Formats: sequence, C-alpha cells, structure tokens
Amino acid sequence: MSVEPVESTLLRVALADDEPLARSRLRALLAAEQNVEVVAEATSGAEAVRAVLHTSPDVLLLDVEMPAGDGFEVLRALPPESLPVVVFVTAWQQHAVRAFEAQALDFLLKPYDKERFRAALVRAREQVRLVRRSEAVARQEALLSGLAMAEAPLRRLPIKVDGRIRFVDCSTITHVESEANYVRVHVGGEQHVLRETLTHLEERLDPRRFLRVHRSVLVNLDQVREMEPLSQGEYLLVLGPGGTAVRTGRSHRARVESALGLGPGSDGAR
Repeated sequence: MSVEPVESTLLRVALADDEPLARSRLRALLAAEQNVEVVAEATSGAEAVRAVLHTSPDVLLLDVEMPAGDGFEVLRALPPESLPVVVFVTAWQQHAVRAFEAQALDFLLKPYDKERFRAALVRAREQVRLVRRSEAVARQEALLSGLAMAEAPLRRLPIKVDGRIRFVDCSTITHVESEANYVRVHVGGEQHVLRETLTHLEERLDPRRFLRVHRSVLVNLDQVREMEPLSQGEYLLVLGPGGTAVRTGRSHRARVESALGLGPGSDGAR
C-alpha cells in the first residue's frame, strides 16, 4: 500500500493574535505552503474559543498575551475533545515552560524566520496526521465492535412482564410460535407474547441452537427430548420437561434430520 505524503492532506488552521501585523505575517507564511486553509482568525481569547468551537481547526496558532483571555485561558476554556494541535506564537519567552506544560506542540518566539515557522508547521502536520490515524483506528475498532455485538446471537431475550423487563435465558426457551406480527415464546410452563416476527427473532437467536421446524414454529434443539416419525416426512417433537409436542413441516424434514443427527441409516419417517 502506497503512503501519501503528509502535505497531500488539507491542513485547517486558525489564527489567534491581537496584533494585525502578526496575523498578516502568519497568513503570508501559510499562503506559501501547500494544502493549508486559514479557517478562522481571532483577536482575543474569547474570540479564539468561539472560533475553535465553530470551525474545529486542525491547528491553532495561538498568541499568549491577548485581551479577554490569554492563550492559556483559551486552552482551559476548550473541552478536551475540541482541542486542536496548538503552536504558541509569542514575543514573551518566559511563557515557554507553561506552554509545554499546557501540551503545546511547539513554541514560536517572535521574531521568527521562515525556516523556523516551516519546521513548526511540519511538526504540526505530522501530529495532525497521527491524530487522524488514531481517530480512524478508534472509529474502525468501534465499528467492528458494534458489528460483532450486532451479529452475536442473543443469550438473553428481553421480555416485558407487568410493566417490567424480564431477561429470559435463551437456553430455557423450548419453542417459539408465530402469530401474524407477533410471536409466542414458550419458556417452561410460561408463555410470553412479543411484537416481533418469527423471521426477525430467528435472525437474533443462535442458529446452532434454534431451528425452524415449521413455517410458524422455531424450536430449541437442546430442548428436544423425543421425536416420533409421522407420515409423509413429518415428525412429532417432544420438548422440555413438560413434554410439549410440536409437529414439524414436511418441507423441513431434511433440516430437522440433519440438525438432530439422524443419518441415512436411521429409522426416520417414511
């Protein structure tokens, strides 16, 4: 897989400096770079906070001494998830230690030359690339995790009973019957009606355990105690400790026999 150069990705930059000449110089230096867009300019701390929250820049070039909130107050006012990559640009060297303590990527001391500015921008590009890659990996992991959870068969079935939600262990379900857009779930001697189609519920249950034995009946194979061959390829399945009898459909014969381990030599229905 080929790797695109760092400069091929658009870098969105916000400027925060109360001095017009300082902002003009930053704009000129950024204009000389490829794939850079200035998305916001601010002349005070309060404006800088609003600009970041409104435009979500990748990089914030931030002065320290500004009216209505200095650069450090800007960073404190922003929620962690909204913080861009920060490069301080200031004439006050005594702020350098605080800048790095505030997790700034770089500290440009005015006056700076073109080479020093470009070095800081290259570092910022690389940091943005790493952040984007990390976010992409996190999104992919979340997606895969969500898909895995969505595809995993139900272990417990939520059922409303008397205004509460009861979680029924799917292994205790003997069978499920279809009644139009509803299903009747049989659990031991109890029955519960759910507003759901049999097909949809079948998709949510473990296919290794639950089998459609009739167009309107789904059976828990672990609950099958006995089976009695009937005529024309049908069976009578005896389920659970209560001995509930369920008749299979003739079109489901092969699936039933295979699921219950009936080989060619078994004494099945004739």
